[in-house]
Amino acid sequence: MSLFDRFKRSLAKTRAAIVARFVSPQWSAEEMERALIAADFGPRLASELAAGVRRRLELNPRATAEEAIAAAKIEIESIFGADGAAASVLFDAPASPWVLLMVGVNGTGKTTTIAKLAKRLRDRGDKVLLAAGDTFRAAAIDQLKSWGQRLNVDVVSGNYGADPGSVAHDAVKRAQAGGYRRLMVDTAGRQHTKSNLMQELQKVRRVISKAHPGAPHETWLVVDAPTGGNALVQAREFHSALALTGVIVTKLDGTAKGGVVAGIRKEIGLPIRFVGLGEAAEDLEPFDPKAFAEALWNS
Repeated sequence: MSLFDRFKRSLAKTRAAIVARFVSPQWSAEEMERALIAADFGPRLASELAAGVRRRLELNPRATAEEAIAAAKIEIESIFGADGAAASVLFDAPASPWVLLMVGVNGTGKTTTIAKLAKRLRDRGDKVLLAAGDTFRAAAIDQLKSWGQRLNVDVVSGNYGADPGSVAHDAVKRAQAGGYRRLMVDTAGRQHTKSNLMQELQKVRRVISKAHPGAPHETWLVVDAPTGGNALVQAREFHSALALTGVIVTKLDGTAKGGVVAGIRKEIGLPIRFVGLGEAAEDLEPFDPKAFAEALWNS
């Protein structure tokens, strides 16, 4: 299955929410705006996109819905700039060990996402190390260890309740001593509204930086698309606390709220690194703005 077909399959619910609003052969900016709001682009971005489509078609007062959709694809793709290469930092960064800190609220799929990224790197021949920094849940430690065994990837962990910063420090030192090319640090899920828990993440970040100057090289937030506009709030708060460098959006295949991907990029300015298009390991795909824009509209 091609990348476009993967996006098309996964965005079926979002696409249905959009195209259901186009009920006549002619188009209107109001109709376009309603369609985009229905897909959780958010009122402001939906209004901006509809206005952009209107400008593109201003010399064609009898533009059809099909022509408006073609213009909308261009407008949506333009939001993402060079995000088509946003995932390349994972594969091409020269730092060794290159350190990724993964953060997010509970239930977004951070640990599974880390495992899927680890598989990609391992399949390329990279030596990968994982750190089980979610020490608040014994199940989280066991889950990452289980993934490590399945993928033949090493995992650094501590005891249940151990200091997450200590686990991160030990992982950095092992990565340096063991010649690992990539280290990915899992963290406990936490609500972005809990200042004490956000401060703990900041501490983990400082510990990593002290052990390996320049690290973490990337700090990515994992959000799940079904939360819609709340994912945008999460991105804003985590970015304020941690200076994020990217976002991974999971569960695009199970929601009609796929427009939140564009909202995060537009409102926060963070690159979309990967998107989850299904449950299988290969369904975590580098984000492709063109495939995303096309799949939103093509039936």
